[in-house]
Amino acid sequence: MNKQQVVVIATRNKGKVKEMEELFAKRGFQIHSLDDYEGIPEIEETGSSFYENALIKAHYVADLLQVPVIADDSGLEVEALDGQPGVYSARYAGEEANDADNNAKLLRELSQKLTFPSDKLPVGHPPVWSAADFVCCIVLADPARKQHARFEGRCPGYILGEARGHNGFGYDPYFYLPEYGKTMAELTVEEKNKISHRGKALRQLIELVY
Repeated sequence: MNKQQVVVIATRNKGKVKEMEELFAKRGFQIHSLDDYEGIPEIEETGSSFYENALIKAHYVADLLQVPVIADDSGLEVEALDGQPGVYSARYAGEEANDADNNAKLLRELSQKLTFPSDKLPVGHPPVWSAADFVCCIVLADPARKQHARFEGRCPGYILGEARGHNGFGYDPYFYLPEYGKTMAELTVEEKNKISHRGKALRQLIELVY
């Protein structure tokens, strides 16, 4: 497979890689993540926004490898928590936190600020703890042209007080989608890519560039 058929993604997150593979495979591209290259250190995300963090990661890896690189930064913005955890979604419970730690902290914080906006949902849907949005910003950095492009996606939903489903990663088991009657973790990868924040941003990128 030649270089033009490879897309480099600046991530080691296997869940993100799986989602991106599903979309790019349809166009005949192979995904390479940071796990496919030696000597690339952890990239410190010092930005104050999803865009800034994606920009940092994309340019760092693109300059290092001298090939175009895609990086995304994404997270959860919860209405009842004034937009938190936001850019700290992956490390909400600390730098060494895992998904279980972050979800546990999310539920602890929300348990003190329950809003139950059930009036916004059709009859028969489960009680929810807060409205929320998944947000994604993707940056494609091209070192040869010294340029980058920006793509964004947003997916509205609600936070449940209990986990449902075993697919996905991160906050997916708690992120409820009324139009599906399911959480993100109850969707297949293909279903998730159709409506998710990352899927929306990636489709913009693919349609424009690939």
